[in-house]
Amino acid sequence: MKRVVFLRAGAAALLATLPAYAAEKCEGAPGNGNAKLIVEATALRNAVGEVAFTVYPDDKRRFLAKGGKLARARVSSASPRACFWLKPGHYGIAQYHDENGDHDFNRTLFAPKEGFGFSNDAPTSIGLPAFEAVRTVLPPSGTVIRMRMRYRR
Repeated sequence: MKRVVFLRAGAAALLATLPAYAAEKCEGAPGNGNAKLIVEATALRNAVGEVAFTVYPDDKRRFLAKGGKLARARVSSASPRACFWLKPGHYGIAQYHDENGDHDFNRTLFAPKEGFGFSNDAPTSIGLPAFEAVRTVLPPSGTVIRMRMRYRR
């Protein structure tokens, strides 16, 4: 009898924690007309380190500029997905695979050493994409944006 009570209490305690794990931690806050933006990185070459997602406002002068970001989330490369509560509108999104976890986008003299990508999977054959190529819409209903990680080496 004591064993059954103990098992039921343990099961109840475990079930009580499930909503905390199931709830997605988002940057920002819901309400006030905010919409949920979910970003996912695809085609990672490994699950080492973390992925940094950076959201830029609808202003090409701030895109990839120092201090220009609106929000950033760093997540494990094993589960490369993050979410943000933002006002509906247009944004630019960049991502990079911080394999060594130093919170810096590492480069060689001529090319990135770590994976990177942009909203709309904007092409980057030579140099960085223009803001117009990465500009994407966040509707009032929210959206999910998947971005392919690219590697130069």
